[in-house]
Amino acid sequence: MPMTSKEVNLKDIEEFLTDLACNKVGPIIKSKSGSQQNYELKTGSRNVDIVTSIDKQVEQIVWSTLKSQYPDFQFIGEESYVKGVTKITDDPTFIIDPIDGTTNFVHDFPFSCTSLGMTLNKEPVVGVIYNPHLDLLVTASRGNGVKLNGKPFDYSAKVNSMGSLQLNKSIVGLQPGSAREGPNFKCKISTYQNLLLVDGGFIHGSRNLGSSAMTMAYIALGNLDAYWDGGCYAWDVCAGWCILKETGGRVVGANPREWNVEVDNRSYLAIRGTHSIEEQEKYIEDFWSCVVGGLKYD
Repeated sequence: MPMTSKEVNLKDIEEFLTDLACNKVGPIIKSKSGSQQNYELKTGSRNVDIVTSIDKQVEQIVWSTLKSQYPDFQFIGEESYVKGVTKITDDPTFIIDPIDGTTNFVHDFPFSCTSLGMTLNKEPVVGVIYNPHLDLLVTASRGNGVKLNGKPFDYSAKVNSMGSLQLNKSIVGLQPGSAREGPNFKCKISTYQNLLLVDGGFIHGSRNLGSSAMTMAYIALGNLDAYWDGGCYAWDVCAGWCILKETGGRVVGANPREWNVEVDNRSYLAIRGTHSIEEQEKYIEDFWSCVVGGLKYD
């Protein structure tokens, strides 16, 4: 029988993950950034997604720490994932990216972070994102709001200062990803053009932070308006998804009419909180009208 949030103390788990991120993982990321010139290509010579020995080391530290505290919970990590075998169930499941933004990490660009999330009944319910380079910590658990560097974050005040959410007044997170060929890449580039064109979405601008987790954290904090991407995995978005929902934000599919998607959907459109659901839905529809074709991932 599925476990309920009443049987799992989400706030305690948020605090445990926060301590893990800040005191065990963060110092490693900060001290080793820019030092890893020997790395592996994860997905073949025609892609640019990479993994370092530090990714694997950090995941092992996270896994062993969580296993000792929560031995009955499931665990899914980027470096231990097996395609076609690893599945997200209704059980409490830690879904973590030891270092999100590995390319940034290799090049010592200060936008790599650790992203620690947890799902319950397949829904993101805890999220901790910590960037040690900026000493930026954003955390949340379902029903407990968002904390910024350990203090409650008043998102409603931020929404009031930003005004309405409109496509042609928004800054959007866009990342071309590691695969630079095929229909998905063509869809991305064509959609970017539509979003930027004066006769298209005419968005204010786009930003590529090189980290899905950091991008979603900045949407939750009101620094970005939206994020559209495909090719991501659950560990890229799980923590950020929980944080974003606690601010009234929303995650749907990257393709038109994908109103309800699961955390392992592989393509997403995330948008910030607004004054009304109608305003959010209008923005989503306007955004989807700029998507050329669709993103499809195995």
